[in-house]
Amino acid sequence: MSKKRKPGASVPRTSNSKYQPSAPSNTMTYVLGGVAILVIAGLVIGGIWWSGRGKGETDQAALASSSTMIVGPETAPLIDVFEDPMCPVCKVFEQQSGPAITKAVTEGKLRVRYHTLHFLDSRSATGDYSSRAAGALACVADEQNTDLFLRFHSALFAAQPPEDGTGNITSPELARMATEQGATPATATCITDNAKVAQAKETAQKSTDELSKATGGQVGTPTVLHDGEPVDGVLEGNAWLDSILGGGNS
Repeated sequence: MSKKRKPGASVPRTSNSKYQPSAPSNTMTYVLGGVAILVIAGLVIGGIWWSGRGKGETDQAALASSSTMIVGPETAPLIDVFEDPMCPVCKVFEQQSGPAITKAVTEGKLRVRYHTLHFLDSRSATGDYSSRAAGALACVADEQNTDLFLRFHSALFAAQPPEDGTGNITSPELARMATEQGATPATATCITDNAKVAQAKETAQKSTDELSKATGGQVGTPTVLHDGEPVDGVLEGNAWLDSILGGGNS
């Protein structure tokens, strides 16, 4: 595991407050605010896969190629953000830290690689919402417009359907949402046609593999990596971000 740190950055360690599915037992654990909720018989409430592998070096080239979108200058401190569009804890993370991340990116103080996972597909009415939302983000990312991507990313989590097997947003509705944020008609067609869904699933798997390396097989959302290592406290305010920025995000 790389031990490199950005100057002035003091990065804490892994947090447990995230979505956690366990593939070997089909038992999903959802830990939020220190309260553990055990859900049996394949109900997906959270997001960690236990692969049994030890920690290894993350591949920065693989992290870059598996990201949905990279925003911010190359010279700024770099983080990787892993989320699932259906993950309610990710919505909390976006509400809490999204504005601060956007501000830091806009001011040229932060570089972010966004990774969109899709393990919560089954929690939507159609069984594929996470993948379609990931594909929609990929369509928007093709415009290479940072402000547009960040607006649409935030809008997706604001409109997140309930995670109870009944909630859903159709692809045309996703396209309309993107258009409302300033996306072009071509991007709206890309989303309506689900043109990037297959690609999004492939990059999600690559992102999952790299996250597994960084965490010793524990893959959860939301997770933030800095210099390839997990950051702690991402659901406890924005001190984690201030630490990475050296206190320069106030």
